[in-house]
Amino acid sequence: MLVVIPTYNEADNVELIVSRVRAATPDVHVLVADDNSPDGTGRIADTLAADDDHVHVLHRRGKEGLGAAYLAGFGWALDHGYDVVVEMDADGSHQPEQLPRLLAALEHGADMVKGSRWIPGGKVVNWPLSRKILSRGGNLWTRLCLGVPLRDATGGYNAFHARTLRGIGLDDVASAGYCFQVDLAWRALKAGFDVREVPITFVERERGDSKMSQAIVIEALLRTTLWGIGHRAGQLRALAGRSRGAGVAARR
Repeated sequence: MLVVIPTYNEADNVELIVSRVRAATPDVHVLVADDNSPDGTGRIADTLAADDDHVHVLHRRGKEGLGAAYLAGFGWALDHGYDVVVEMDADGSHQPEQLPRLLAALEHGADMVKGSRWIPGGKVVNWPLSRKILSRGGNLWTRLCLGVPLRDATGGYNAFHARTLRGIGLDDVASAGYCFQVDLAWRALKAGFDVREVPITFVERERGDSKMSQAIVIEALLRTTLWGIGHRAGQLRALAGRSRGAGVAARR
């Protein structure tokens, strides 16, 4: 199993998060996918890898977005034969100590597991009310647009079987920001994979700067809306086709 941790300017966090992952699940491997962080995150990761053969580093050319970093990490994982791949943020908001919950759901038949803040048992710590409203509202909009049954489609603490990643068409994933998480879950559901949610406690970062921005929120809103328009239009076309077919059959 491989935990992919994308980093950009996470020098204050990378050593701590890697050590927590290794302590919580000693058998797993960790891949730090660093976007050429100017604060030296990549060099710290190299030191960790030199001291621990379960830690690996993927150095990328520069900052290209969360989705691009994860896709590079997924490709590395598949190329190196890992059967389970996990997404985890570097800032500690995704608690490594809760990873066994996600892995247990995979072991019990799920193809993809999302750590969820918004199902019973899930919660967030140190978020202002405005951020909670934004997250809940975004997930409600996603359910309305795409018809997905997930309460936390935007969450980024996810685990996959390798076969799931191979089956959802990663080559044409275009979303780079936080709607990347929606994209993956929706693709998995459309492909017929079993996507489940397990409750997690999401803790807002204490060190370093958040990568959330207005541009990321706008991208997520626009892409989800466009996907939803296409999805609902397809449903209407299918319904119209069935109605025409029923009418022809009735006239025979």
